[in-house]
Parts: sequence; C-alpha cells; structure tokens
Amino acid sequence: MENLLRPIYQERASHPDTLAIVMIEKRNQTSPLTDNLDVALLVIVKEAKQPVYIKHYEFDNQKASLNIVTDEQIQQWILLGTNRRIVEWILNGKVLFDRNEYLGKLLDRLKMFPFSERRLKIGLEYGKLIRRYLEGKVFFESKQFLDAYNHIVHALHHLARLEVIDHGFYPEVTVWNQVRQMEPQVYKLYKELVESEESLEKRLELLFLASDFLIHSKSEIGAGHLLSILSEKEVWHYAELLEHPEAKYYSVDLSVLLEFLVDKNFVEVVQIETKGQRIFHRGYSVTKKY
Repeated sequence: MENLLRPIYQERASHPDTLAIVMIEKRNQTSPLTDNLDVALLVIVKEAKQPVYIKHYEFDNQKASLNIVTDEQIQQWILLGTNRRIVEWILNGKVLFDRNEYLGKLLDRLKMFPFSERRLKIGLEYGKLIRRYLEGKVFFESKQFLDAYNHIVHALHHLARLEVIDHGFYPEVTVWNQVRQMEPQVYKLYKELVESEESLEKRLELLFLASDFLIHSKSEIGAGHLLSILSEKEVWHYAELLEHPEAKYYSVDLSVLLEFLVDKNFVEVVQIETKGQRIFHRGYSVTKKY
C-alpha cells in the first residue's frame, strides 16, 4: 500500500509548506476511522486556500483518501474536540514525513495535555452535558422516552469525555474503554442504561436521579474555566462574553451553562438600568473568585 501511494506523498513532501504526512490504514472490514476506505493519508501544511481539502483515489481495487489540512485547523480540532478521530490518526498513524520534528512536538503536546487546554475542554464538554441533560429531562417529563434516551446517552458520553480529560488524557473514539478504567461509576451508569432489563421509563428515571447528583458534584470542575473568565471583571454583559477569545468556543452552550450556574449560585445576576422603564440589562458576576 505504502509503495503504491509513495508518488502521491513524495510529491507533497517536496512542498516547503508541508509539515508532516501520516498514513492510516483500514483495520477492520468496517472502518469509520478511514471512512471505510482502505487507507487515509493526512498531509498537514502551514497554510492553504482551504483549511481542509480531500481527494479520493482508486488503484488495484483499493481506495484511498488524501486529506490536506492546515496546521491551524489541526490545532482547532484538537482544542475543541470537533474531529475526535484526528487525535487517533496522529497518535496511531504511520509517520511518513516529519519536517523539523513537527509531529514529534505535537505528540509531546498531546501526551502532556497542558492544563489550560484541559480546563477549556472540560468546560466545553460540561456545557454540552448540561444542554443534553436538560433537554433529555424535558422529554422524559413529557413521556417522550425514546427522545429522552437519545439525549441522556449523549449526555453520558460528554460526562465520560469530561472524566477522561480530567484524568489528563485526550478522549479517544473508544471513550468507554478509557472510562471503565478511570471512572467505574460513570461506566456503570452507562451499562445500566443500555443493558438493564427494567422498562425504559424506569431505567431513565433511575439514571436521571444518579446523573443529577453527578452533574452537580462536577460543577466546580466542569465550570471552572468559564468561572475563571467571569472572574476577570466584576460584571459581564452576555454580548461581551460572546466576544471573549475563549468563551466564544462555548457557542450555543454558553447561555444554558450560564443559567445553570446562576441556578446553582455560582453566578449572580446584576440588573443594569436601561432607558426603558422596569426593563434591565442582565449582567453576570461570579459569587467568588476562581
């Protein structure tokens, strides 16, 4: 396989903008890791007109993809966790080219997992966890049990990833294998949800009770990053938060997480007068510094 692809990746390696090339081969008959193609080539470049450019090839009944991705896009995927398989590609792929030890340094960073990145990623997972959990609870209370099940499974996945990150590791595609070793309590919740012989309603009822406790017990860890941002000044308007270089990563989950923190007394609402009578701007202030 590598010999067949050599002309393609050698041409890319000769470009001065190319930082690294990694090959990922299909491991199983069904392989989402490579989009069911036989092999994927990841070419990381300094910059390009498009942050992601993909070509597909076919040869001797084999299928391959060429994925040209900018360093900036790689860094964003790693930071935000929006393309989780990219970490597996970098960690487990075969290195074909590495300019000035770019990949070596990136691997060191992934293994060290700096605290600042870890704190942000925990916050993002916690925001997604809160949204999924609350949406699932609404479906459960309206007896829409299948929709509630869908949301609580996603909520548990975010909780699982949060636990893995809190232990200092990047969540892999097979996150439950990681969680089983690191946080058996969360793994047990997931097993009970998917394997219990109780009725779906009863399983969900028990899970919401257990999850409620776990979510609240993780409040300071999960919201630590956002609370530290809020500690930077006395009072924040919501629009100001959205413009903060790190708070903006929370995107649609920022508002629901903020309201959750108000409800749990981590954040207080400050009424700011407007020109309208009895209408106030809503400001947000932490109840203690983080």
